[in-house]
Amino acid sequence: MSSTSMLFITLAIINFMSIALAFDTRPLQDFCVADLTRKAQIGGAAPCKDPETVTANDFILSGFHLPGNTSNAYGVAVTSASATTLPGLNSLGLTFLRVDLAPNGFFPPHYHPRATELVVVLKGALEIGFITSNPTNNYFSKVVRKGDVFVVPVGLVHTVRNLARRNTVAMVAFNSQNPGVTNLPNAILAAEPALDSVYLSKAFRMDVETVKHLQSIF
Repeated sequence: MSSTSMLFITLAIINFMSIALAFDTRPLQDFCVADLTRKAQIGGAAPCKDPETVTANDFILSGFHLPGNTSNAYGVAVTSASATTLPGLNSLGLTFLRVDLAPNGFFPPHYHPRATELVVVLKGALEIGFITSNPTNNYFSKVVRKGDVFVVPVGLVHTVRNLARRNTVAMVAFNSQNPGVTNLPNAILAAEPALDSVYLSKAFRMDVETVKHLQSIF
């Protein structure tokens, strides 16, 4: 089977699983194309476009074959297919990403409060791992290579880094229109207003000055 055929089959499976197992409310109509001229409710689907004005263009997004710009501190780029970039996805309980990671690129420890994550590596190799909740705090990690699929359960802290000597490319599906993301280093060290440094020093068992330094660089 060619790599192109494998890609299309994989994407079809991801779409089926993500919609069938979606955490979001199931739609009550054939579609609800996002009306991007109207403000969406916080955490909810965007208002529906008048069905009479919907066209096939509302259901297509081009450019996923193009690499993203990884020239940043994390060495990553994310191209998103969501209700804001692909209006036909609105209310269908699915978000889809192309992720590019430069050599040594990584995502800091983070979690998605409203979605399970499914990762398919198309090129290169990623180390992906998630940590179970208290009291076990077990770390389940694997090196995920071309053609491998890895699942991260909803709400669990996880890590992602590129182990290849070249760029790694992956496709990622979330079974929610709004999976959310909490980046732990930023959430803890860059909160506004700032968390008390003495409190953090006790929580992380380090001296206060070190905590203050970390807060100053985030």
